[in-house]
Amino acid sequence: MPPARSYARIESLLAVAGVRINGATPTDLRVHDPRLYSRILAHGSLGLGEAYMDGWWDADDLDGFLFRLLDAHLDEKVGTLEDAWLFLKARLVNLQRGRRAYVIGEHHYDLGNDLFQAMLGKRLVYSCGYWKEANDLDAAQEAKLDLIFRKLNLAPGMRVLDIGCGWGEALKLAAERHGVSGVGVTVSQEQAEYARALCRGLPVEIRLADYRTLNERFDRVFSIGMFEHVGVRNYRAYFEVARRCTADDGLFLLHCIGSNVSSNHTDPWIAKYIFPNSMVPSAEQIANTAEGVFLTEDWHNFGSDYDLTLMAWRDNFDAAWPQLSERYGGRFRRMWRFYLSASAAVFRARRDQLWQLVLSPRGVPGGYRAPR
Repeated sequence: MPPARSYARIESLLAVAGVRINGATPTDLRVHDPRLYSRILAHGSLGLGEAYMDGWWDADDLDGFLFRLLDAHLDEKVGTLEDAWLFLKARLVNLQRGRRAYVIGEHHYDLGNDLFQAMLGKRLVYSCGYWKEANDLDAAQEAKLDLIFRKLNLAPGMRVLDIGCGWGEALKLAAERHGVSGVGVTVSQEQAEYARALCRGLPVEIRLADYRTLNERFDRVFSIGMFEHVGVRNYRAYFEVARRCTADDGLFLLHCIGSNVSSNHTDPWIAKYIFPNSMVPSAEQIANTAEGVFLTEDWHNFGSDYDLTLMAWRDNFDAAWPQLSERYGGRFRRMWRFYLSASAAVFRARRDQLWQLVLSPRGVPGGYRAPR
């Protein structure tokens, strides 16, 4: 039997979210190990996620269960030492500078191209799709890239830079459809090798490098889903690098997840298992650190589309699991499903957003007209 006090505390918290312990609905919590209650109270989201990985609990509708918790802000009612430690660590150490800048590539993006090819769909684009007129993941990702290219008004002969180029899909499509040449940088060895092969024969150069090494001019610059790894202590330097690389009459597009509140670190479970040294910026943090470097031409939010994107990734992952299982194992499967489900729940609860900002060095003469 679980300790009465911890059981009662968790039961009362879950009731706020409309969740019952061992109830009959798909979003109810099914407990397999009574140590779960004290583990959650002691370690918060880290304890909840690790307990799921260990098989201590389940929910038939995992993303629905996590949505209920987040929508009720239960995560804010369980403070932990892990969260306090991450806050202090981020204050004392620049976690994304020097050799640490490459940790995210080694830990996450180098997991295996087979995993990401199975999950991401036709194009290896690891960021939110644009579902305005799309009915499936592949169409949403192509629509997102097309939207970016239209916002940047790409034209033949332009030279473009992709900061955090991933597997090279955006540069490949831009070169093929708009006649541009380009440079992409990534801190992932696996991504760099794949992108070079993907873009072979095109006027595209892929570099395994920290963005801070860049010092050359481009007509257009974009960065898709990379800013979440920069860290607030480096935001000003990031925008200054983007500025020195953007021609005076050019444009810079930033595509990133955004938080409703300012912080200096990510969730403890995400930091330990998925994206070490990452954090999601707030609007205030972006605006303050870009001030005086760029003029903001457009700020577009389509965060609810990330829920659709993440659920499509999870469906793909589940479908491909028979081919992935031998290499990755059962505990990885539970970890990865928790990551995708929790992330979808965050956007469904509107706790995080997805922003596209169009920035210019001096202001577009006559004004910028933003396509949607």
